[in-house]
Amino acid sequence: MEILNEIIKLLDDKQVDDIVTLDFREKSPFYDYLLIGSVRNGRMANAAIETVEEYADKNGIDVIHINNNKESKWFLIDIGSIVVHIFYDGEREKYDLEGLWKDLIK
Repeated sequence: MEILNEIIKLLDDKQVDDIVTLDFREKSPFYDYLLIGSVRNGRMANAAIETVEEYADKNGIDVIHINNNKESKWFLIDIGSIVVHIFYDGEREKYDLEGLWKDLIK
């Protein structure tokens, strides 16, 4: 839980908006939490992803995958038990991950 709280704080410090935590601890064998947030542009998304990656490296946490395609408006960093999704404003609503998982995470 300490890692989760640290990552939320790091994202907030990088001006990631509307951060939502979805708890999958009892639902998924692949990860414990999904974090979802919104940014206004690619520079903000890159800063947030780089900050999480640096935190993981500094704390001995394996970074499994980073999707940081410059043409995308949806960015992802998978550090095992936590998967962070960062969307441009407007894109988040299009994919509606919170709505997709709402029945599972009640």
